[in-house]
Amino acid sequence: MLRSQVREEVFKILFRLPFTAQEDMREQIDFSMEELEGKSEENIQYIRNKLNGILEQIEEIDNRLSDNCDGWRIERVGKAELAIMRIAVYEILYEAEVPNSVAINEAVELAKRYCDESAKGFVNAVLGKIEKGTGC
Repeated sequence: MLRSQVREEVFKILFRLPFTAQEDMREQIDFSMEELEGKSEENIQYIRNKLNGILEQIEEIDNRLSDNCDGWRIERVGKAELAIMRIAVYEILYEAEVPNSVAINEAVELAKRYCDESAKGFVNAVLGKIEKGTGC
């Protein structure tokens, strides 16, 4: 699997989580991981690690998003856009091996695929502010 395909799988799982009760979240993630049957163990582990990392840092990630979504409360951001940006912010802040430009570009590509036309500009703008704010 290409890393872009791995990100897409992470997105699909993250997108489902807001519709899941907190106590059922682990079970939903496990169920989603079972759907990846046939993928390489390396890819499954990468997906699991990224999901766990995002969930461990979700408060910091959401704070960064809230601080940079001018005029938008994070609760009002579309669920697809939010899941996409959470992945990118995690990569910007915590995965040094992923260049920020790649994290942002991949997020914009996912927004083109899964969101309405205006989402790609919104995602790009918010992530660009976050990147500048990190000093990276």
